[in-house]
Amino acid sequence: MHVLIICAHPEPSSFNAALRNTAAETLKKQGHDVKISDLYAMKFDPVFKKEDFRSRTNTRVFNPYPEALHACETKSFAPDILSEMEKVRWADILIFQFPVWFSSWPAVMKGWIDRVFQAGFAFTFTQMYGGGLLKGKKAILIVTTGAPEVVYSKGGPAGDIHMLLQPISHATCEAAGLEVLPPFIVFNAAAQTEEQGKAEIERLKKRLTSL
Repeated sequence: MHVLIICAHPEPSSFNAALRNTAAETLKKQGHDVKISDLYAMKFDPVFKKEDFRSRTNTRVFNPYPEALHACETKSFAPDILSEMEKVRWADILIFQFPVWFSSWPAVMKGWIDRVFQAGFAFTFTQMYGGGLLKGKKAILIVTTGAPEVVYSKGGPAGDIHMLLQPISHATCEAAGLEVLPPFIVFNAAAQTEEQGKAEIERLKKRLTSL
């Protein structure tokens, strides 16, 4: 399989980076091809803007939807968008790996979605969910939280983690036609002992081996 890991954490020596590296190494050992989009290391620009469209159909008023359809037909997106689109086309599985910040993914990863999952590439108004343009590919969320599981449980202060992830798993990934596999979640990541961290790494290895 072809696997694209899209990851977002600003610290290269973080536990999130260890999860990313573990995922890549485990999948490669199984014979899969792996590419990584490390958004912080790439200094990926998360800001969706009209300059992303190099051949506008209407230069007077910017309307993102028709411009995106046109840019897909003419391959006239900005180079960094085209590069990421090619990785997505290549991939059979997309792994989104990130820490949960304010009950969602980091802004740079949301910006990656805004700029890469364009109309005509990931969806159209008549081709979403079961008919999304990325149908046939799968997605997995590998996430960490800074608080214990009880905080992210049903009735907990932050709410059920699975409900919090729905805007990502359902309204984003499934909307584009991706089949979303159950997430891999590490709770209370910052407070782990070394032994607990190693146990989570082994748990991730087993999960990915089961793919």
